[in-house]
Amino acid sequence: MGKIEAFDIRFDKSKEVFIPGETISGTVTVTVGQKIPCKAVKVNCHGFCGLTNKVNDTSWTVEEQYFNNTISVADKGTLKQGNHTFAFQFRIPGTAPTSFEGNYGRIGYRVRAFIDTPRFTKDYSTEKAFYLLDPLNLNKIPDIWGACLSSVTQEFTYMLLKTGTVFLKAQTEMKGYIPGQIIHLSATVQNRSDKSTGNINASLMQRVTYETKRPIHDERTIAEVEGGRVKAGREMEWKEQIIVPPLPQSSLGGCDLIKINYYVKVSLKSPNVLLTLPLYIGNVSLDKNVSSAPATPPALPPRPAPRPAPRARLHSPTAPPAEANQRAEGGKPINGSLMDRHPQLVSTSRFSYTLGQSLSDSRHNQPGANREITIASSATLTPLPNMNSASPMISPQTMPPDYRSSEYPQEAPPSYDESMNT
Repeated sequence: MGKIEAFDIRFDKSKEVFIPGETISGTVTVTVGQKIPCKAVKVNCHGFCGLTNKVNDTSWTVEEQYFNNTISVADKGTLKQGNHTFAFQFRIPGTAPTSFEGNYGRIGYRVRAFIDTPRFTKDYSTEKAFYLLDPLNLNKIPDIWGACLSSVTQEFTYMLLKTGTVFLKAQTEMKGYIPGQIIHLSATVQNRSDKSTGNINASLMQRVTYETKRPIHDERTIAEVEGGRVKAGREMEWKEQIIVPPLPQSSLGGCDLIKINYYVKVSLKSPNVLLTLPLYIGNVSLDKNVSSAPATPPALPPRPAPRPAPRARLHSPTAPPAEANQRAEGGKPINGSLMDRHPQLVSTSRFSYTLGQSLSDSRHNQPGANREITIASSATLTPLPNMNSASPMISPQTMPPDYRSSEYPQEAPPSYDESMNT
């Protein structure tokens, strides 16, 4: 069976996820079939970030090292036949960033053990990866409280002729979420033109930026929902819900090479109207009790009671009934409201990034830098195993739920009075 029958690394308490500043300890076990002369048995703990220009390539074009420590657990001598166990211990720097693995780069950590043998003799080595997580507490992000709101007005052009304008406004009730929470999205469309719009669409987007010589932007759609269209001269209010699936946290603190951003994109297909609502994905949810509530304005003095109006001598004719709410698509006359919901569609790609964290995104391109490259992709990444943290962890082998078939909280659609005359 050879000189080495088993060479294994084990972490104490079978732990695989650690936090910055924590101590990682374990044992190296070697089973020797025949005695081996060695100069030393060493254990190395290494953390780094590497980027590449090709998808899933490990030939790094840019690297960043966080720590690289080596200790000797056995001196020069001979490993006799049988089992040998060596203990090791390392302290992880408190500035090390969270683990991450993407299409064009990764932040990785591993412990490697090797037997340093004399010259012209085969060396033996083994390694074991571990994961680092620095949970992102959304409550510590500045300006995180309140709704995220945006609006845009677009001219509606048909056959090179301007037919009017379309106004789009959208908002989310919060600016930060954790996996498993629901994004409550509301949008208003005012079609002040002579043509119907296309369907309204909303998508939860992820954008990962790799700071190579020519920065690469890797974008993908996480989840998508779609609504109806708005007829000419009408207004529609649209409400939807998007479940946040298991995702890496926003940005990576301590890493200058990889940036992660999330946003909700709301758009109309015709005319081409689009707005974005930036969001944070973290591990500790927002505590609404901590939010700074606006100061209560001073109370105004009570107004005197109004005098009763004189009784009319003649009665005017009764006004005709208001127009009933419209169905499905088309909306209702401007200043009305209508909800039109469609099921949520989630990207079929695996949510396999490891969890990431950062509150800073301070790196900027220097003057004269080459133009940026934007790449849309449905890449798969590797998530973290389970640990005791504020939000659930993801096992590297765990497939995410299929949100196309799952149920999630929905509001009952509005009822319409079919008996009312338009």
